[in-house]
Amino acid sequence: MKMTKNNKSIREKFDRMKCYPIDEAVTLIQDMQFAKFDESIDLAINLDVDPRHAEENIRVTTPLPHGTGKEVSVLVLASGQKEKEALEAGADYVGNKEYLEKIKSGWTDIDKIVATPDLMGELGKLGRILGPKGLMPNPKSGTVTMDVAKAVKDLKAGQVELRVEKTGIVHVPCGKLSFGKDEIIENIRKIYDTLIKHRPASVKGQYLEKMSVSSTMGPGIKIDHSSIR
Repeated sequence: MKMTKNNKSIREKFDRMKCYPIDEAVTLIQDMQFAKFDESIDLAINLDVDPRHAEENIRVTTPLPHGTGKEVSVLVLASGQKEKEALEAGADYVGNKEYLEKIKSGWTDIDKIVATPDLMGELGKLGRILGPKGLMPNPKSGTVTMDVAKAVKDLKAGQVELRVEKTGIVHVPCGKLSFGKDEIIENIRKIYDTLIKHRPASVKGQYLEKMSVSSTMGPGIKIDHSSIR
């Protein structure tokens, strides 16, 4: 297979097997930008947890100091006064029965859904549609709440969800390549600190096993997570 000029340049710039200090890793990611759009930056974090155990099925949220750089569209399912609160907080779509019907018809053109508890009975019936897309509201992520205004503001400000997958990996966005290096590092530190804070008591030994950072079109750079502390 013929190696492209960009691939050759990437291979010359870093060692795939090496774990880099966080500042070097972020510098490498920004140096290896070849796409003509502002690429997203993502973290992949391997944790020594078993999500089959309730205590180790980590699912928490955290605001990022500098947001994700992505515009988040939010649907709020509520009624009465809560609809007004959601609109004033900046929700893109607000309603109840009409949006439940739209979702039943296959409409999922939003990034996040916030719902008041009284509507979860009906929304739960749409799990087959919303579940695979990661759109189902959940109390652990703060998206099932009576304080819909706070939920909307947090999501719009760049709150991210840290949710462990079946394989024990957490994937989470942490900014854009256009961010300053210090902004990206501060976002990564916030994610790291949140996961350390929510370490399950049942986990013994090394909890955070591996961490890597990558851009949309770039390679994964391994981070020496001891440098984050």
